[in-house]
Amino acid sequence: MAITEAVENYLETILILSQKQPDVHAIDICSYLGYSRPTVSIILKKMKDEGLVTVDDDNHIRLTDAGRHVAERIYDRHNVLTELFILLGVSRDIASEDACKVEHDISDETFAMLKSHYRKLLEKSDKK
Repeated sequence: MAITEAVENYLETILILSQKQPDVHAIDICSYLGYSRPTVSIILKKMKDEGLVTVDDDNHIRLTDAGRHVAERIYDRHNVLTELFILLGVSRDIASEDACKVEHDISDETFAMLKSHYRKLLEKSDKK
């Protein structure tokens, strides 16, 4: 299974939920993303088969190292892009929505340059 935008969203969601609560279940993902249980179950099975998540006997969903790597990459992109858009004057809600759209399609090279520029902007604002 290719790492599609949908899979990236699921992995990012599992990461976010796991930071907020001790155990993540399929129903938590359904609630967070607004998807039906059958839809989530199908994707979770595929992600499990691909070694991106594990599901234990209590149906606790956990990211594997490979899944965590993808999730952290996307989550970092989301956070940096959101904050950069806010610095540009975009409202937080719109900045977060737009970051979610851009985080999947932007190249590694372009993101690295944006992140570098964002850090420089933060350093300048800290010196004021």
